[in-house]
Amino acid sequence: MLALLRAHGGAVGCGVLKASPDDFVVHEQLGFVPDAGGEHLWLLVEKRGWNTEDVAVWLAKAAGIHRLSVGYSGLKDKQAVTRQWFSLHLPGKPDPALDWPAGLHCLSASRHSRKLNRGTHRANRFWLTVTGLEADADLLHQRLVGVKAKGVPNYFGAQRMGRDGSNVQHASEWLAGAGEAPRKRTLKSLWLSAMRSHLFNQVLMERVAQGCWDSLLPGDILQPVGSRGLFRAADEPDASWRLMQQEVNPTAPLPGADGMLPSDRCAEMENTVLQPFVAQIDGLIGLGVKGDRRATRLLVSDLAWDILPDRLELTFCLPAGAYATTVMAELLEEKHRG
Repeated sequence: MLALLRAHGGAVGCGVLKASPDDFVVHEQLGFVPDAGGEHLWLLVEKRGWNTEDVAVWLAKAAGIHRLSVGYSGLKDKQAVTRQWFSLHLPGKPDPALDWPAGLHCLSASRHSRKLNRGTHRANRFWLTVTGLEADADLLHQRLVGVKAKGVPNYFGAQRMGRDGSNVQHASEWLAGAGEAPRKRTLKSLWLSAMRSHLFNQVLMERVAQGCWDSLLPGDILQPVGSRGLFRAADEPDASWRLMQQEVNPTAPLPGADGMLPSDRCAEMENTVLQPFVAQIDGLIGLGVKGDRRATRLLVSDLAWDILPDRLELTFCLPAGAYATTVMAELLEEKHRG
């Protein structure tokens, strides 16, 4: 897949991310406290060397329940130390006695009235260490200041697309009627998500090229920061001012049926970019995938850093659904470990 266009001028150096799990630490932030009552047991789990889905499968087996009775909010990296919430549906059952394996540790347990669903948490806090750093400290500092002030384009990360973009390729062929359909429900979901993410990235890359990933285009649809709501820029007299104040963000499409559509120059630009993918978009609509939109600007909250001779240490907070690798790509190229 083609490299994504960067907004701040390209990487200013290189380094190794995730030389060890301790170099990539993520804490999920719910934004609320489980209410201590109900049929669902919520567990805050610290994991090391485990995929999120593998933890869910283990919890289901250990608790003697169906896999679909285990919920989680977001996928977290395997090569990392992460803290995230899981829920177990245990109607009429006591809390199970779990013999936690190596790499998993339960930090908190509380009952709640509802299952934990995807996208429930509000944010993720990251602590990252880049080792083997090769970069001019002054240039790197300037780039970090720019990212802190302006944010970065809110691209979906490469991990969303499958290995070497394979999920996008398979989805593209299937939706256009030229390839096999996925044989499993989970694979279908992955392919559809990858295709829509790829289409979003294409539109966002064009906005980066035109210098309007963080500014207003006539006909734009905007989204308030911290909200999933959408409104037309034409309906807000102070739209440009609110964009500059970082109260709202422009959006780009996650194609599907019945989504809110832009107008004017924004519609023209999106239609031009997506024209080569008409067959795939028709396929999404035919499957009943609901159209939506996603912010084109990712604001990086609480960004702080320490540039040392051989490494970069930084911490920041991102909303759910955003990628730390998207932030890092505006700073450094990743060197292979070894």
